[in-house]
Amino acid sequence: MVDATAGVARRDPEGARKPSFAEALIRARYKYVPDHLLGEILSKRWIDNIAPFSFLIITILLFGWLIPDFFSPSSLANSTRQLGEFGFVVLAMMIVMVAGGIDLSVGSNFALGNFVALALMNIGGWPVWVAFLATLAACALVGLVNGLLVGLLRLRAFLTTLVTLIIVRAVVDMLLLRYAVQISGGMVDSDVWDFVGFGTVVGIPFSVLLLLAAVIVGHVLLSRTRPGWRVMAVGGSRRSAHNSGISVRGTVCGTYVVAGCLVGVAGFMYAARLSSAGADAGAGLELAALTAAILGGNSLGGGRGSTGKALMGAIIVLVVTNGVVRLGMQSGAGNMVLGLILLLAAALDVRWLKNRHKVLSKVYVSPTVNDLPPSPATAAGSGSPYEVNDKLRDVELIGLRQVEAPEDVIFDRADNLYCGTRHGDVMRFLAPDYEKLELFAHIGGQPLGLAFDRAENLYVCVGGMGLYRVAPDGAVSKATDETNRSPFSVNDDSRLRLADDLDIAPDGRIFFSEATIRYEMHQWPVDSLESRGNGRIICYDPAAKSTRTIIRDLKFPNGICTTYDGRSILFAETWGCCIKRYWFDGPKSGQVEMVIASLPGYPDNINRASDGNYWLALVGMRSPAVDLAFQMPGFRRRMSRRVAQDEWLYPNINTGCVVKFNEQGEILDALWDLKGVNHPMITSMREHKGSLYLGGISNNRIGRYRLPGAAQGWNGYDDYWSGR
Repeated sequence: MVDATAGVARRDPEGARKPSFAEALIRARYKYVPDHLLGEILSKRWIDNIAPFSFLIITILLFGWLIPDFFSPSSLANSTRQLGEFGFVVLAMMIVMVAGGIDLSVGSNFALGNFVALALMNIGGWPVWVAFLATLAACALVGLVNGLLVGLLRLRAFLTTLVTLIIVRAVVDMLLLRYAVQISGGMVDSDVWDFVGFGTVVGIPFSVLLLLAAVIVGHVLLSRTRPGWRVMAVGGSRRSAHNSGISVRGTVCGTYVVAGCLVGVAGFMYAARLSSAGADAGAGLELAALTAAILGGNSLGGGRGSTGKALMGAIIVLVVTNGVVRLGMQSGAGNMVLGLILLLAAALDVRWLKNRHKVLSKVYVSPTVNDLPPSPATAAGSGSPYEVNDKLRDVELIGLRQVEAPEDVIFDRADNLYCGTRHGDVMRFLAPDYEKLELFAHIGGQPLGLAFDRAENLYVCVGGMGLYRVAPDGAVSKATDETNRSPFSVNDDSRLRLADDLDIAPDGRIFFSEATIRYEMHQWPVDSLESRGNGRIICYDPAAKSTRTIIRDLKFPNGICTTYDGRSILFAETWGCCIKRYWFDGPKSGQVEMVIASLPGYPDNINRASDGNYWLALVGMRSPAVDLAFQMPGFRRRMSRRVAQDEWLYPNINTGCVVKFNEQGEILDALWDLKGVNHPMITSMREHKGSLYLGGISNNRIGRYRLPGAAQGWNGYDDYWSGR
C-alpha cells in the first residue's frame, strides 16, 4: 500500500514540525556532503597545476607504452641531461612571461652561449669558471639589449625579440664560418669541464641537479621576496604596479637580463656535453620553450606562473619531441606536434583566465541547512519579553555626522568615549560632555570590537587585518593576524579574515571571534547565504605571544563577553540566532553550553550590565521568508547561481533592538526604536554611569539612552579590572 502522506512534513503532538523522510534526506545531503570543498580547491593557485601535471603523467605513460625501452637507464640518462639544458631555457622564457613579455631570441642566444663557451675553452684555453662567467656575460648582454628596447624604450616584445633572434643568429653563423674548424680541432683537458657535461651525483646528472636547484631558488625568489612580487605585480597590471611605486621599466628590463643569464647556463652545459658548434644549435628552441612554458600553466598574459610549472612543461615537451623521433615519424612531425600542443595550451589558458571567476562564482557558495527554532514573538500585546516598545525614541545623539560606522563603543578610566570608523580610525570623544572629538589612532581596515586591558592598552578587532593593539599614547602595533591552521583544511584558515569582537579574561588572555574563514569583510552577507558554520573563537595570549583556535564550525560568531566569574565567555552566533557559553577555566573547562537557544533577531555584541546581567544587541530581526530559506539550501544555491547578487535574499539588518538577559538565559528587558528614527540598527551597546551608549555599523552617530534606576557611578572599566 502506498502511504498518501509520504513526503509530507508532520508535527508531533506538541506542535513542533517534524521533517518528512524526503526532507531528512535532503538535509543530510547538504549537511554532511562537503560541496564547499570543490570551490575551495578551485580557488587555490595550485589548481592551475592539475591540468599540466595530468598531461605530464598521460604523456609519460603513453610514450612508455609505445616505446619498449623508453625507461631504460641509457635512455633516461640521455633524456635527463637534455632536460637539464632545456629546462634552463624554459625558465628563461617563464620569467619573461611572468612580467608580461616574451623572448623569441632564446634559441639564437643559446647558440651564442654554446659558441662562446667552446671558443673560450677549445681555442682560448681559459679556465672553466672564467669561461662560464664570460658565457653568462655574453648571453646577459643580449638580454640587456632586449630589456633596454622592451623595458625602457617600450617597444613591442614580440617584434623586438624577433629582430634580436635574427641578428644574433646571423652573428653566430658568421662566427662559425671563421672559427668552426679551430673549435672542432681543439681539445679540452679539464675534469671540471667533463663533469659539467657528463658528471653525476648519486646517479643523477649534474645538469639536472643544477636545474632542480634553480627551480627551488626561483620559486622562493618569485613567491617569497620583494623582487619576485614586483615581477608578478608588473605582469598582472603594469598600470597598477606603476601607481604602487614599482619601477615597471626597470623590472621588465631586469627579467630579460635574468633570462639571458639562464640561457647562458644552458648553452654552457650544452657545449660541455656535445662540444659541437654546429649551425643547428638552438634552432627552433624558442618554439619548444614557449610551448613548454605555456603548457606548464604559465600565463601568456603575465602575472601568473612558477618555476614548478616551467619544469613540468619542459618535461612534457622533451618527452613528446624525443618520443616522436624514436617512433620514426617523418621529419618535421615533432614541430607539427609541438605547434598543435601550443595552440591547444594557449586556447585553454585564455579560456580558463576568462572563465575561472565564473566557475568559482557558481561552485564556491555552498549553502547548508540552518534549521532555526521557532522565533519568539515580538508583537505589541503578545506578553513576550521581546515585546516591541518605543523606549529608544528619545535617544540623545553624540557626534552626529562626525563619525561613520561606529560598530563598537567603549570607555577608558577617565570616562572618554572611543569608537571606530569605516575610514580605519579610532576616534575619541572627550569627557564629560562628549562634544569634542579627536583622532586617537589610525589603524586602517574597519575597526570592529574594542576592549581595554589592565594597562589601558586598547585592543581592536580589525576586519581583514586581525587583532591590533593601541597604546595609551596612540601608538599602533599588531597583536596577531594568524592562528593555527586546521589539520585537514583545504582552505588555508591560518590567516584571520574577519576578526569581529573580543573581550579580555582576568589573566590577560584575549578571546575574540572570527565571523567567517571563507569570506572577506565586504562579503559577509554571502556567509549568511551559506550558514555553514564558517566561524570560530580564537584565544590570543599576550604573555606567550601565542594564538590558537578554541572553537570551530560556528555560524558567524560575533559578540564576546567575559562573564562575571572570570571563568567563561558568552558568545553570539549571528546566523544561529543564539547565545552560548564557553568555559575556559574551572571544572567545566572546554565545555560549551547553550544559554539562549532562540532569539527573534540576529545577535551581535554582548557587554556587561551594572546589575550583574548582560546587554545584547540584535542587529536585525528574523523574518519568515529568511527562516524558510535557511531550511532550503537548494533554493539558496540556485539563487546564488541564477540571480544577481544585489537581489539575493539576505537577513534583515535594518531594524534591531537591545535586550538584557541573565546567565540563565532569561530576558529581563527589551529596548526598541519603534519608528526607526534614531537607532534602527544597533550592533553594540555599552553601559556607563547610568546611561547606555549605542553603536551601529550603518550609523553616523552614537546614541545615549538614560537608564532608569541604573547605577550612576558604575564604570565598566573600573568594575572589571579593580581587584583583578
